[in-house]
Amino acid sequence: MLIADGSIRSGKTISMIDGFLTWSLHTFQGKAFIISGRSAGALKRNVLRPMWQILRAKGIGYYYNRSENYVEIGSNTYYLFGASTEASQDVIQGLTAAGAYADEAALFPQSFIEQMIGRCSVPGARIWMNCNPESPYHFLKTDYLDRAKEKHIVHLHFTMDDNLSLSPAVKERYERLYSGMWYRRMILGEWVLAEGLIYDMFSDELLFDEDVFTQSHQASCRRYIALDYGTTNPMVFLDIYDDGTTLWVANEYYYDSRKERRQKTDELYADDFERFVGGKYPDMVVVDPSAASFKVVLRGRGYRVKDADNNVNDGIRLVAMLMSCRKLRVHRRCENTRRELSNYVWDEKAAQRGEEKPLKINDHACDALRYFCKTLLPKWRIQQL
Repeated sequence: MLIADGSIRSGKTISMIDGFLTWSLHTFQGKAFIISGRSAGALKRNVLRPMWQILRAKGIGYYYNRSENYVEIGSNTYYLFGASTEASQDVIQGLTAAGAYADEAALFPQSFIEQMIGRCSVPGARIWMNCNPESPYHFLKTDYLDRAKEKHIVHLHFTMDDNLSLSPAVKERYERLYSGMWYRRMILGEWVLAEGLIYDMFSDELLFDEDVFTQSHQASCRRYIALDYGTTNPMVFLDIYDDGTTLWVANEYYYDSRKERRQKTDELYADDFERFVGGKYPDMVVVDPSAASFKVVLRGRGYRVKDADNNVNDGIRLVAMLMSCRKLRVHRRCENTRRELSNYVWDEKAAQRGEEKPLKINDHACDALRYFCKTLLPKWRIQQL
């Protein structure tokens, strides 16, 4: 087994794809192999696209069957799988393989990794995996990397200095994007625990008043509302303006039924929403995906509604990047949002079990902000941070 870990943009993916292809084509003929990614989309984007470039550069022909999800290279067949859920392991049962390549393996369910390894029963088979570091309690760290000598695993650690195509300016930009735990993982490539404050970069420098975000500036922006739904938990609306460079959280609605000792119906919340929005309709309302009934009410009142992307850790990482680059600002009057962002912490007990998630206390404005950033910010904007 070969496992490559380390920092982002370090070249480990290209190196592992090239190594896997070279080894499999040189060693076997007429055999089956597994190529897997975090999802079908991530597999096509992060593995297949560079794989085609490598094969063309070497003058090696291939046949890609999109409908059946396999690639034929020479006499070998490479079967393609997404590994997004625990059920993903079911699709590779019964397959006999001579090797496997897993991209972003730390994001796979453990059941898929174990099933994939079990499928590689041809003599001389090898497992190739790459990943960015996660928690030191992650099963890939504790069960494989920490036991590399015992299990005859080659561990390759990459840093950005290993990628000779990166200029010093690009390296500096990536280093500026992250701080704290994210810096140690994404830049230094260390397996460190997610503990303490999540947004330790949030400070008074990210707050603003009307003299900074003027009416004329506001008029030139696109307007969105991000919503975290609650009945017994607080209901939160965030009024967010996007000028194409910076996100401005200009106002908040925060209703805590427990504190107020009065619950509201969806219709009453919709009345509050209309008063909060005012006469100008937002471009889009990004809604907690669990709020099915409230989405119906909002659509009935003429609002454009979109389900939020609820990928928690990716969303948190994106919000942290925006804060580090000063591309996300919060108005001083948003007291509840400021309070939550300043006290948003990792669940340390979950981290010790190998799980990585925030503590579910006072996180409602944080969730709404994460929904907007993860759902509506285009990839090219993120790449330009």
